[in-house]
Amino acid sequence: MLYIERNEDGTIRAIHQNPTGNAVEQKNLMDEEVLAFLGSDDKVESWIHLLSLSDVSIIRIIEDLVDVLVKKNVIMLTDLPREARNKLNERKQVRERMEGDQLLVDDII
Repeated sequence: MLYIERNEDGTIRAIHQNPTGNAVEQKNLMDEEVLAFLGSDDKVESWIHLLSLSDVSIIRIIEDLVDVLVKKNVIMLTDLPREARNKLNERKQVRERMEGDQLLVDDII
């Protein structure tokens, strides 16, 4: 979910990944108004940032899917290539260390 910050005239001023004082209105990635904002003035960097936000979410979904498939014995972790297993294990270790920590990220588009 994205959080919209608006100008005084009601147009989108900025899009944030997390709510802020001025950005509490929620919109999804494919909302017409969001797409129009990103499409104006050839904001290529904004599109790239928006895609990267989506990529992060998709990666987490894939990680969770692999965990579920392994737990249900649909696949074995050893069925995956060694590099994939290593990357999944590294990410899992990082997430475990992050539990409870607050990370500060520049989330403005």
